[in-house]
Amino acid sequence: MMFSRLSGFLRALKSKAVSGSEAHLKSFDRLSAETVVENLRLESHVEGGFFRRTYASDYRLQTPTACDRSSMTSIFYLLATQSPIGHFHINRSDIVHYFHLGDPISYYLIHPDGKLEIVVMGNNLLAGQQLQMTVPGGVWKASQIPADGEHGFGLVSEAVSPGFDYTDMTLGYCDELLELFPQYEELIRRLSHADRP
Repeated sequence: MMFSRLSGFLRALKSKAVSGSEAHLKSFDRLSAETVVENLRLESHVEGGFFRRTYASDYRLQTPTACDRSSMTSIFYLLATQSPIGHFHINRSDIVHYFHLGDPISYYLIHPDGKLEIVVMGNNLLAGQQLQMTVPGGVWKASQIPADGEHGFGLVSEAVSPGFDYTDMTLGYCDELLELFPQYEELIRRLSHADRP
């Protein structure tokens, strides 16, 4: 008797969840990159893509380089058809990424020992896509959405600790990265900024 009631409850719950999911998907299908940028009040980012800082902790830290930093900051970060590449750059701080919406985002990570790691963030867990990823400080990172993506954008959040500061970030220029990692020439030419002027 109790099992029968539980089964009935679970069926009803599943039915409501499916109905809610369908409504959510219909709403999601109407989203465009422009709509996301407008609603989240995003601006162009120097790496490529669009962003907005959403949080900066009042708790301050003194970094090993004697710089005063917020203990943590967080941003929305969007890649879209209009700006589909987050160009190679390196940060001093660790960054945790959280996938939200849209097309999968491929991340190309070059570690200090020269090892290349590719991580795809997205919601297709069965295909091995990741909802969360941590990139340690000192790792070169670039990202890209597919040219033929279904949605035309991919949205993540990033949490940075110690908090992000532009002085802690170095942009990767093609000529400099090729000297460091000539084995990844095609990738570097595709995902880095042009040679430094």
